[in-house]
Amino acid sequence: MKRLVLPLTLLFSMIGAAHAFDGDAAAGKEKATTCVACHGTDGNSPMDIYPKIAGQHAEYLYKQLQDYKLAMQTGGERGRSNAIMFGMVAGLSDQDMRDLSAYFASQSMSAGTTPEHALERGQQLYRGGDAERGIPACIACHGPRGAGTSLSGFPRISFQHAPYLIETLKEFRSGARANDMNGMMRDIARKMTDEDIEMVSLYLGGLH
Repeated sequence: MKRLVLPLTLLFSMIGAAHAFDGDAAAGKEKATTCVACHGTDGNSPMDIYPKIAGQHAEYLYKQLQDYKLAMQTGGERGRSNAIMFGMVAGLSDQDMRDLSAYFASQSMSAGTTPEHALERGQQLYRGGDAERGIPACIACHGPRGAGTSLSGFPRISFQHAPYLIETLKEFRSGARANDMNGMMRDIARKMTDEDIEMVSLYLGGLH
């Protein structure tokens, strides 16, 4: 048994190293001055129509920046379209994107709250989904605390601004946003009513 311990430990270390994110947080902080207006100095956006990106997985942030640039370059045929972000990513190199992602991922997301009227329905949808309508539980991908995972590509959604989540889910539902993995979020959002979207988004604000 002892003979297996060292090789397995070494293997896991190698896997971890292979997945280490190649970004310089210190360099990213210097490059983040143009992000402040919408996302705040540390990634905790003071305006709830823009997402909090502090504490978000670096891999996820990097993918979004890549997708914005791809959409800009393809006229919206691929990637993620957003007129504001097109201007932000236009001059970014791949390393810039990695550095910015590393910086914001290194910050802490500020806590939010869940209003009382959204607690029961929001929790039901998040933890149990709605089997009759084919809506899976959010917890299956985003975890019990809404933290997601970096390797799977599922983002952290706890503590996020509800207005931003509401708009995002509606974009998935309409197809306006189409950069989700294998169309998973589009399939789910199409089955959700406006009330479903509102309740689960409000619930997520205080999930921890």
